[in-house]
Amino acid sequence: MSDLPEAAPAGPAGSGPTIEVGHRGLITLSIMAATIMQVLDTTIANVALPSMTGDLGASQDTINWVLTSYIVASAIMTPVTGWLADRLGKRELFLISIVGFVVTSIACGLAWSLPSMVAFRLMQGVFGAAIVPLSQTFLLDINPREKAGQAMAMWGAGIMVGPIIGPTLGGWLTESYNWRWVFLINLPVGALALLGCLAYLPRMPRKRRSFDMAGFALLSLAIGSLQLMLDRGGEVDWFAAAETWLYLIVSVSGFWMFVVHILTREHPFLDPQMFRDRNFRIGLVFIFVVGIILLASLALLPPMLARILGYPVITTGLVMAPRGVGTMISMLIVGRLVRIVDPRALVLAGLTLTALSLYEMTGFTPQMDSWPIIRSGIVQGLGLGLVFVPLSTIAFATLEPRFRADATSLFSLVRNIGSSIGISVVTAAMARNVQINHAELGAFIHPYNPVLAQVNPAAITADPAALQMLDGLVNVQAAMIAYIDDFQLMMWVTLCAMPLALILRRPARG
Repeated sequence: MSDLPEAAPAGPAGSGPTIEVGHRGLITLSIMAATIMQVLDTTIANVALPSMTGDLGASQDTINWVLTSYIVASAIMTPVTGWLADRLGKRELFLISIVGFVVTSIACGLAWSLPSMVAFRLMQGVFGAAIVPLSQTFLLDINPREKAGQAMAMWGAGIMVGPIIGPTLGGWLTESYNWRWVFLINLPVGALALLGCLAYLPRMPRKRRSFDMAGFALLSLAIGSLQLMLDRGGEVDWFAAAETWLYLIVSVSGFWMFVVHILTREHPFLDPQMFRDRNFRIGLVFIFVVGIILLASLALLPPMLARILGYPVITTGLVMAPRGVGTMISMLIVGRLVRIVDPRALVLAGLTLTALSLYEMTGFTPQMDSWPIIRSGIVQGLGLGLVFVPLSTIAFATLEPRFRADATSLFSLVRNIGSSIGISVVTAAMARNVQINHAELGAFIHPYNPVLAQVNPAAITADPAALQMLDGLVNVQAAMIAYIDDFQLMMWVTLCAMPLALILRRPARG
């Protein structure tokens, strides 16, 4: 590809794109194919874990390292994207990431034991970490400001719809073929993305930039410890175990030392000047909240549908699919609206719809049909789409282009941390509330309860079958109440984030 054109400088500041390119549409399609491939892998393997357990000789506890290794490696390597992009070149790093991700995906599909799978997933996380932040950087660079909203709409559709369809696709591949196809499916998608990027993605100038090893080590230690605490906490009963306290102390200490380091070093790992931009700072807070709501609700709904309503994997996927449809519709509309409507109003409208959907989810019952799930999913998809696109546009609208690679990697990192924290919090609250609810409801099951005698007279005689049936009903009700409590918690988090939209600065018209 020696005849590949170099990126041309843009026109006047604030009007044209940062770099001028041809075939912008084909570049966007190639970039998005790679992005969706990487985002899918955050959830597509979850449903395949039970099938992997026997083939890889793992236990129910150790098989979770297939997920943990990928999450931790990706989290640690995401912040280094900016430095690698400067030293290697954005195009070169993106191509290396795609090739490495596809090769390690094939290796995961061919894994013969748990240690080999964990090692391959670790490498998959390392190579995949740069794909999402670089894809956002490319789309911001090749589009003029007036089209930034449409570009972020397409990018956001891949980011948000990917995790939604991941479990459905993973379940279908596992049931129809084999769990190994969950990873092997990346080969054709990655090959198409690679060919498109090789043909059309322009070369960009490299920068000589020293590497702050101390800053990287401190941030990696903090992020790695945080992710391990969030992933392992539920297995070791959280802060009842010394292991969790160790992770927490190391993480807090690492973050504190990292902040002190970047504020006092001449050329730090992340330039603190980027945090002077108010929109970027508030954008990080918002994307943290979006991460909590998006993946936390996705983590709750599939087990709820299977455990309480008895839906199989495929049916669960079909019921949840309208959520992704709502998100795509919202993003297609908001990509154009963001040019003529105040983005802050769109963010507020999106948060309102999201809170409304979560309020509706607090009315779920074990006797309901699938329509309330579909309706609330569509509303939540519309709301999250309204938030994500203007947020991604506003957060980088006033930020200097030289900070984009570092800023987009930090944007992705904060979203992922929000997702991890959200999933851990709702899962821990779920487990605790189920126990509390079961104890409170179970206290009413005794022979002297007149209501119980009317509902099931056989229970008074301590009939084993009747008692077993009642215990099953108590289990279902206890779990349903715990799910409702989690939905209510996420609703309040959404409502508390709404005032932040008023602090955002409206970007100037392109």
